[in-house]
Amino acid sequence: MAEIGSGATGRTLFDVAREKMRTRHMAYRTEQSYLQWIRRYVVFHDRRHPRELGPAAVEQFLSYLAVERKVSASTQSQALQALLFLYRHVLDQDLPWLDKVTRATRPRRLPVVLSRTEVAALLGQLEGTHWLVANLLYGGGLRLLEGLRLRVKDVLADRQELIIRDGKGGKDRVTVLPSSLDGPLREHLAALHRWFDQERRRGAPGVSLPMALRAKYPGASQSWGWQYVFPARGLCRDPYGRGLIRHHLHEQSMQRAVKEAVRRAGIQQPASCHTLRHCFATHLLEDGYDIRTVQELLGHSDLKTTMIYTHVMGKGAKGVISPLDRGPGLPGGRTPLR
Repeated sequence: MAEIGSGATGRTLFDVAREKMRTRHMAYRTEQSYLQWIRRYVVFHDRRHPRELGPAAVEQFLSYLAVERKVSASTQSQALQALLFLYRHVLDQDLPWLDKVTRATRPRRLPVVLSRTEVAALLGQLEGTHWLVANLLYGGGLRLLEGLRLRVKDVLADRQELIIRDGKGGKDRVTVLPSSLDGPLREHLAALHRWFDQERRRGAPGVSLPMALRAKYPGASQSWGWQYVFPARGLCRDPYGRGLIRHHLHEQSMQRAVKEAVRRAGIQQPASCHTLRHCFATHLLEDGYDIRTVQELLGHSDLKTTMIYTHVMGKGAKGVISPLDRGPGLPGGRTPLR
């Protein structure tokens, strides 16, 4: 791979980029995504060192993504952010404004929203941990990873609150914990605590923690409060170290379970785990809750993002009643065919 710095150190461009990201405590997924885009950028330009390239090369790569690869606007934006980080923070070069990039189009699409009956049918096809996670996604408006990353200390059952840590944009927020889940969740946590005690007695590794938290709270990975509410069955290698750790339940496990539940429930819409979050927002608005309250529960920075749910509320298109429904009957006095 392309090297940076003196040949004596032998550090690659990617080693330095990773170090810069971890110094800024960036999320591991962001780190992996940025490194992937930097690697694709280097390969696209025949493995030339980015220091030899410039704004024109960045514009060429981003335009290629939009025109040839036909990526979405969000994907192109992610690639741009990765390259900006590379030049600004790794190579200490500031890119001038990129005004010759062919921008990927951002289509305006309405979210998939299920009726309450459909949600009940979907949840009825799940069981065990998958059932509990799905109920939290719908009952609290959680993104999938927000639900899987829940830790014991952030479940405030007595206050009926969930604290979402380091959500999208690195923000924390508080959302509702459905009272109907109080019993099942307490049973789940009691069983989890018994298993946790067994793990400690046999000296099993602790759970994964962000690098900054691991340095600040050395013993947190093996304390009860920091345990994942939905831990993985097996161990995996710590991406920030050399030992083994226990991570949370893998998102693909939930995605497959929900996909199968949608099929068994006979739901025709392309519903997914994220659909449950859409349903949470839409059903709250249908119940008359203030849109700013819904915005805070979802963790949206911009009210316009929350406003999209007003277009899919179960009140007809924009809440309009068709004149056909207000008239005496079908035109010409005809009745519907039976």
